Amino acid sequence: MAFLEGITCVCDNGLTLEDYKPIVGDEIVSSIRRKAATLQGKSIVHVNSTYQSGGVAEMIISLVPLLNDVGIRTHWKILNGPSDFFTITKNFHNALQGEPVRFSDEEKHLYVRTNEDFSAHLTIDHDCVIIHDPQPLPLIRFYQKTQPWIWRCHVDLSKPDMELLDFLKDDILKYDWMVVSHEQYRRENLPIEQKICRPAIDPLSEKNRELSADTIAELLAEYEIPTDKPLITQISRFDKWKDPEGVIDVFRLVREEVNCRLILCGSMAPDDPEGWMIYGRVEEKARDLIESGDVILITVENHLLVNALQRVSTVILQKSLREGFGLTVTEALWKGRPVIASRIGGIPLQIQDGETGFLLDPTDTEGFAERILRILKNPALGDELGRKGKEYVRVHFLITRLLTDYLDMLNATFVPSDQIACT
Repeated sequence: MAFLEGITCVCDNGLTLEDYKPIVGDEIVSSIRRKAATLQGKSIVHVNSTYQSGGVAEMIISLVPLLNDVGIRTHWKILNGPSDFFTITKNFHNALQGEPVRFSDEEKHLYVRTNEDFSAHLTIDHDCVIIHDPQPLPLIRFYQKTQPWIWRCHVDLSKPDMELLDFLKDDILKYDWMVVSHEQYRRENLPIEQKICRPAIDPLSEKNRELSADTIAELLAEYEIPTDKPLITQISRFDKWKDPEGVIDVFRLVREEVNCRLILCGSMAPDDPEGWMIYGRVEEKARDLIESGDVILITVENHLLVNALQRVSTVILQKSLREGFGLTVTEALWKGRPVIASRIGGIPLQIQDGETGFLLDPTDTEGFAERILRILKNPALGDELGRKGKEYVRVHFLITRLLTDYLDMLNATFVPSDQIACT
């Protein structure tokens, strides 16, 4: 992956649709080819604010080559902006997920002006434009709209700050569609067509592909991660909504009964200026456990390491307070690991409580500890949860299903219903 002129992300992972056939089967691959047949020669562009450290970028990285492979010319642009812009948009993210945050006129002006400045360097001459999340939302103001524009919002909009949503509304309503991850995120006060598209993972990416035992051992040795006792792991950015401090509280209860180790692994996203502040709070809260080696904090961007950690962990946690979807849950389930997670946002779409994992209220510290201990003391239970969870992901949450959803959206945009190929 490389950058051209600072804004165009060129991604080619060397994979084609045929590479997924052993995982998803002939029928799904053939269905995708038929859906793409009516879209040959069309062009689309994705615009977001970062090329790394998050599920949005990871989905785009996998979607772009697959869309190109099936005959739809697809580009990916990265919004540039000053650090103050990303501080503001991080606060936008927090407010849209329910935190009361007030924004000055100056901050709102910088938000819009950054998009205007970016538009001066960004040529959009595609047949369809897909804008991801609030950061590049106002771009639509600065173009003569001659094609469909879709706003793909990946955050939890179930309880947004209404003052901020009112500020964003004028831009949102310029779009043809708004796409969210969950039925609960639809907003009745936005008179725009709203569609549901659930995220997915790429089973052949570095983060999710099969790893040999030797590769896993080498990665763990490189990052000095011992496996002399059970590992409990949460893979998430250091973000208040992921509740890493609450995970420390859970671990202290578990450690009273079972000698185990906690790994908190999360890279620092370029568009998330709060990350190091949250990291510092976690480091202070767990200082004694870090010094004893029972808590390990990791901030590197290494997808193979995440893959290895998920595969060797006895239990995976996702103790989020808000969660648009939670692809780290999907990833862990795909590794066949038992997942204990919060019953919020998109997580219950992935886990059937007691069948493919455990769901709890995010404030139930003792409940999280009890479920972890149940699995630590009964490994067969963890294996059964993991087996069922992996199959559920294979059917519902792989990149080929996401590609199918995008093709359906594009067909609904461009092609009269009587011309869409039957599937």
